[in-house]
Order: sequence, then structure tokens, then C-alpha cells
Amino acid sequence: MSLSVSRRLAAVTAFAVAGLFASTAPAALAAPSAVTAAPTPPDIPLANVKAHLSQLSTIAANNGGNRAHGRPGYKASIDYVKAKLDAAGFTTTLQTFTSSGATGYNLIADWPGGDPNSVLMSGAHLDSVTSGAGINDNGSGSAAVLETALAVSRAGLQPTKHLRFGWWGAEELGLIGSKYYVNNLPAAERSKFAGYLNFDMIGSPNPGYFVYDDDPTIEQTFKNYYAGLGVATEIETEGDGRSDHASFKNVGIPVGGLFTGASRTKTAAQAQKWGGTSGQAFDRCYHSSCDSLTNINDTALDRNADAVAYAVWNLGASTPVPPGQSFENTADVNIPDSPAAAVTSPITVSGVAGNAPATTKVDVNIVHTYRGDLVIDLLAPDGTAYRLKNSASDSADNVIASYTVNASSEVANGVWKLQVKDVAAQDVGYINSWKITF
Repeated sequence: MSLSVSRRLAAVTAFAVAGLFASTAPAALAAPSAVTAAPTPPDIPLANVKAHLSQLSTIAANNGGNRAHGRPGYKASIDYVKAKLDAAGFTTTLQTFTSSGATGYNLIADWPGGDPNSVLMSGAHLDSVTSGAGINDNGSGSAAVLETALAVSRAGLQPTKHLRFGWWGAEELGLIGSKYYVNNLPAAERSKFAGYLNFDMIGSPNPGYFVYDDDPTIEQTFKNYYAGLGVATEIETEGDGRSDHASFKNVGIPVGGLFTGASRTKTAAQAQKWGGTSGQAFDRCYHSSCDSLTNINDTALDRNADAVAYAVWNLGASTPVPPGQSFENTADVNIPDSPAAAVTSPITVSGVAGNAPATTKVDVNIVHTYRGDLVIDLLAPDGTAYRLKNSASDSADNVIASYTVNASSEVANGVWKLQVKDVAAQDVGYINSWKITF
């Protein structure tokens, strides 16, 4: 992460329509669960990510102890990543620039296929500071993005968006590499970006779980992933303007990402929530010589590497739900606090021939002070329940999300219901509206 500081006031944006919680209906529901239209994201092997970190550590050790811009360790790092991607079938481009009198390098890797007019890019800076090997900052993000790209190749993924991956040089000198890349993109190419995902320091030894609050859809995708693990997240503020997402954001490209903390101190409340040591920095070796292989929390690195893949698969490989007839209920329905019974909001569907499609779409807008308490089901006309959302430790409000349900065994016409139950006390809300599209 760069030393240059530009902080934003910690304001939380409203949530936009996002992906599906990958939760499964409990056994008591004799019904199929809701499913996303995206292929199942892979589990990224932690051992593979750490093997990349070991290589970066060796590269630093063999080149003066660092992988900084203008030093031989950085070029050796780029060569290592490029060789892996070339062997996996990516089209790679080595972009050069000059900073502080030295040649810098960006590495861009494109996966064949996907819509060339809708580019989803994931990236991380590959350079370290001169004082150390930079294994957490930012070997961690670089290795996770590399292994996700290799997972794309192993899966033979056929994305709907065009997938691009990037490793940036001279980030530690002020985001130089990513600025150079973005500034040299023609306006027509910039307009093709569906989003840029940034991963800078995702294995801090005393980790927090922070999500960028920039683009609402990207933000919600990461929150969905962590809600599925039962891990609470917080909005990321320490790195605002200090990593490569800022280069993309400044030209209007939607951005998002993950972070586990740098020099700020973990609070007692955060230690209770996430474990670790309160009163200590998230990364005591930030920008120091001790940012070595011992400066990684395996659990955080494993979770975040999987989150990278989850986002790439869900944002880049989901199948668009075709437009169809829509029916909506905008009447407010109060959701009573636990232990009250579930409430429902009905929609009468008529004029749709045959059964519901395998890509029946359900848009939900629920106002609530703690969405982690809510269990949400779609009830078909015959009473069959399709689980949309389980309860989770998700310390945010509201549910504004889009779900895709395989309801192809159901007759489309009839009364469909959104059923919501609050399973824990002390929080209230209401169904604001919901819509079903066939």
C-alpha cells in the first residue's frame, strides 16, 4: 500500500442490487434452494497461494532483500507471474513506464472470451518498499489474484464478461503504475469496464475484514461472501485513496476490494469480533523488514483468496437473466421482532404460460436495522419454499438484493409470496417492496 494518504469520511453508501447468498435451504424445507446463475466459484487452495509467496520471498532474498520499483527483485517478480500466466493460456502484455529515473512494469493478462465491451478486471500491486520483501504488502494480494487467474484457466471458465488481471508497478511511490495504465487507456476502452477489483494487503497477521464501500454491487458481492461464512465485515477507510483502485475510481470506473488492515490499531471490539490482539496494529511489520513469510495470517489469506474467486465468478461469469414479465408488490409489510411469526407479502401472477423458468428472478427491498436476523423465502403457489437468504452475522442494515431461483417445476400463474422471519430480538423493519420476473 502506498504511503500517500487521502482519506474519505466514513460514509456508508446505500446498497444496490447484488448477487445471491449461496446458502442452502434447511432440511425442513422440502424444496430446492435458490441458486445463482453463475458457475460455482472454486475453493482457492491456500497452499498454492503460499507457494507463490514463497517464490516472491526467495526472489527478494536473491535480489537485495526487496522487490521494489527499479530494483532487480521487482522485474524478477514480474517475470515469475508472467511465466505462470503464459503457461496457463492467458494473453499477457508487459507495459513499461518510467518513474524516479527507473523503468517500471505493469503486467496485464487477458483471459480469452467474454464480452469485450464489458471488462471485469482484478488487480494488485506487485512492488514492495525497499526495506523488505513485502510479503503481506503486497505479495498477499498479488498471489491471490494470480492463483484466481490460474483457477480460471483450470476451470476452463467461459465468462460472460471479459476477464482481465493486472499487477502494478511503483504503487509504493504513489500509484504510478496503475495511473499510467489508466491514463493511457482511450476513453472508449475505459467505458468498457464493468468494474475493477483491488486486493492490497489481504493477509495481515492481526487481521480485520474490511470491504471497500465504493461500487454498491461489488461491495455487496463481497459482503454476501462473508455473510455466508458468518464473518462480520466493516467498511474500509484506512486505505482510501492509497491503493490502485483510486486510479480507476478517478476516471469513473466502478471499484471495490478487500483489505485486512495496515498500521492502524485493532480495537477491543474488533478483537472480540475477529480474534487477534486489541491495542496492536493489524500489521506491525507494515513497510518494514519483518514483512516476511512469517507476517501472514493463514486464515485471513485463505478467506480472502476464496473471496477473490467468489467475486470473479459471480460478477464475471454469471448468466444474465433474460427479461420477462414482471409482477411487483410495493405495499409495506411490517416485520415483527423475534419471536413473532414470519410475515408474507403476496403477488398474484396471471397471464404467464406454462411453468416458471429456471431463471426466475426475485428482487427484494427490505428496510431493517440488522439484516443478519432475517431469513427470507420465496413461496410458490403450491406452498413450496425456496430459500433466498439464511440468517448470518452480517452487521449491516437493509436487504436490497436480486436472487435467481430455479422454479421450473412450478406453474407460473397463482399467488407467490415473499416470506420473511426475524429470528433474533432487538431489531425491526419492513418489507418495502419485492418483484418477481419470469
